[in-house]
Formats: sequence, structure tokens, C-alpha cells
Amino acid sequence: MADRRLQVFHTVARLLSFTKAAETLHMTQPAVTFQIRQLEEHFNTRLFDRTHNRISLTAAGQRVFEYADKILALYGEMDSRVRELTGDVSGILIIGASTTIAEYVLPGLLGEFQTQYPDVNVRLSVSNSLGIVHMVESNAVDVGIVEAPVTNKNLVVDVCWHDELVFICPPNHPLAKKSAITPQEVATLPFLCREEGSGTREVINEYLEHNKVSVHELNLCMEFGSPEAIKSAVEAGLGVSIVSRATVGKELKLGTLVALPLKPVLKRPFSFVHQRQKFRLRAVDEFMRFAHERCEKQEPARKGAAG
Repeated sequence: MADRRLQVFHTVARLLSFTKAAETLHMTQPAVTFQIRQLEEHFNTRLFDRTHNRISLTAAGQRVFEYADKILALYGEMDSRVRELTGDVSGILIIGASTTIAEYVLPGLLGEFQTQYPDVNVRLSVSNSLGIVHMVESNAVDVGIVEAPVTNKNLVVDVCWHDELVFICPPNHPLAKKSAITPQEVATLPFLCREEGSGTREVINEYLEHNKVSVHELNLCMEFGSPEAIKSAVEAGLGVSIVSRATVGKELKLGTLVALPLKPVLKRPFSFVHQRQKFRLRAVDEFMRFAHERCEKQEPARKGAAG
């Protein structure tokens, strides 16, 4: 119901990119450009300066953006409040999730959620934890789910469940028969890790430092952009790694990898992160409530499996 031109303008102004806005809105770039041109014709002034493949807001554009922000926020609040009265849960829900969560945790959760709320159109954006936090900060997603600490005090962080990280190696590795692995032992081995900005890498670094092992002492061999790539490299005998227990279920069943607990145990929170605002869309609230309920039911099973 909100003016489509205003929605498109607000997205372009927020991202300062026609290309990124088109991707976010699931529109073609010419369609985005057409909507902006219509709004500029309506105000009879330019809203963006375009120079050297970059865009910036004009003074008029900045003024329109300030009001568009308020108008769209009020529209969202109105929509949410009316749906609370009618009991309707529908609309578009944009979730951002870090790689591990998106690949191994969310598919089952979202499947159940869509069954219960078929009128909610869920869109998922995947990046590393740092990228997801940036998406939340820029309002590119309604809610993010990350696996690393969030330092921005203007964002709300809500822990949903805890994930254990484990040491992985091939079955024929000299340490494969041990009951647990210490940080000092990890430091002596060829180590494979995620890229900079990864929540998993940040948590591992903090864990090692806390246990008197400098990250500079690690025999870091290779960096990878996904858990799948790390697991394949470990299976090939290129080194060892530390990954979420949730990512190695298939490999443990097939016997291609061995997962050992760390000593001391390494756990990290998987957390919702969202803007600190007066209201959220009803679909966001329902999804967070739904996820919390599912995680609370599964937590005892996780503890039993870990024991």
C-alpha cells in the first residue's frame, strides 16, 4: 500500500547503489531507475548525484530520505498493529544468516515455520557474521542470525541457542583416538580456517587467546569461505580444523571424519540481532518466537548428544 516509488527510493538511498537496490527488491535495474525518475519528476528536482559510477544524495534527496524513513516506518507499524488485531501473519520476512546457520540450522527451521505460516514470504540473505551485522545496520534485512559477538551497542542481540565447536581430523590421524584435544595440541598441527570476518574464526581466535595460545602460533595453512570446503580439505588430509558440531553429522555417519571435543569445551551463542526500534513486523516477532520454542525443545537433545 505504501507508495512504491518511495520504497524504491528509500532502498536506493540506503544502499547508495541501483544494482544492490534492484537485487534487494527483486526488480530489474531499469525498473528501479524508472521509479526514481518518476519520483524526481514528481518533485521536479534531482534526488541523486551520479558521478564516476557512484551516486550520492542531493540536498533534496536527503530531505526526501528523512521523510521516507518516517513514512515507511509508520506504515510498517500501522500494518503490524492491524494484523495484531486480526491475527493475520503475512507479508515478506527478510532474514540474514551467517553461513553455518544458513546451511545447517535454518533449512529445517524455516520448513516448519513456512508450514505453520504459509502466508509469510521468507527471503534469506547469506554472508559471514560481519556481513550480516552490516545488513542489519543498513536495514537490508529484518533480522539477522549470527554466530559471533556483536559489538554495535545500538543493535539488540538475543541469544537463541548454544552451539558446540569441535576438532575435526581424518580417521587415520594420530590424534583421532583421543578423547579430547587441547588448544596447545591444535597449535602444533597444520590448521585450516574460515576467512576473515567469519564468526567461527573470530570465536576460535578468542578461545585460543583465552587459553594462552596466540593465533600467531597457529600453523595456518589455508583459508576457506565455507564449512563444506574446510571439511573436504580435512578429508583430503590437508590439515585439521575446528568447526560447528552441527556441520559434520553426515561425515561422522559416513566415517570420513572424526570429531573430538575440545578441552576446555568450546561453545558459542547463535543470536538474533535486530535494530533497536519501537516495533517489528508481526512476521518477525512470530519467527523469533517460533525459533526460540524450537531451540528450547532441541537443547536437551543437544546436551544429551554432547554427553
